[in-house]
Amino acid sequence: LKVIADVGIIGKPNAGKSSLLAALTRARPKVANYPFTTIVPNLGIVSYRDHRSFIMADIPGIIEGAHKGKGLGHRFLRHIERNSVLLFVISADADNLQKEYDILLNELKQYNPELLHKERLLALTKCDLLDDELMNELKEEFPKKVKTICISSISQTGLLKLKDEIWKMIHHGLGS
Repeated sequence: LKVIADVGIIGKPNAGKSSLLAALTRARPKVANYPFTTIVPNLGIVSYRDHRSFIMADIPGIIEGAHKGKGLGHRFLRHIERNSVLLFVISADADNLQKEYDILLNELKQYNPELLHKERLLALTKCDLLDDELMNELKEEFPKKVKTICISSISQTGLLKLKDEIWKMIHHGLGS
């Protein structure tokens, strides 16, 4: 019984992971504007089309050095092994999207290289703060090897598209 959820939300502290879980499910994780608000995984059931659903886990924030135990890293990283799909979450106001993604990917690789074989998707959060011009500039910075979806938990922007992509990934090759 290794799988804890269909989707694990992975990101640095304050990237919007708990806000996303709250927006997509009835779960009510603590949401606050300080690092490590989430210290244990929170689970929620995401309602999908035609009365279907999937389980999503909000994994506590991962910082650089987590694979060495920094920031309770080992406690957090072990939960990632127990998810089928990895949803990387990066805030649109990050200085460098590719670097943020690479840091998260490297922490997973250093902890357990097998994690890199899992299906993954990137959600760029807080996109409601961007105008069209900024959004177009930001698209140039998207990591190239992972599908990226712009979302906002506050305005609900992109959430249906995100659920569609997650559903496809969960049921990839299962005839669903």
